[in-house]
Amino acid sequence: MTQAIWNGTILAESNDCVVIEGNHYFPPDAINHEYFIKSDKQTVCPWKGTASYYDITVNGETNYAAAWYYPDPKPKAAAIKNHIAFWQGVLVS
Repeated sequence: MTQAIWNGTILAESNDCVVIEGNHYFPPDAINHEYFIKSDKQTVCPWKGTASYYDITVNGETNYAAAWYYPDPKPKAAAIKNHIAFWQGVLVS
């Protein structure tokens, strides 16, 4: 079981992550939605497409743009559509 943990809280856990470029992309139903707030941030990957972000809030602390996902990925990245990956201190193991 792969887990994403930040600030002592499990944000996501799944046996069905997709790993691309060393990042674990969790299925949408594997995250604990109560900790996620949509961010205005977006970035573009040349082969995956435009990424959208979530801020994560746990125990009154916010980790801004700490999770990202591709709502409409390019065809080569279709397997990670709406899957969520983490960075900025979120431990994935």
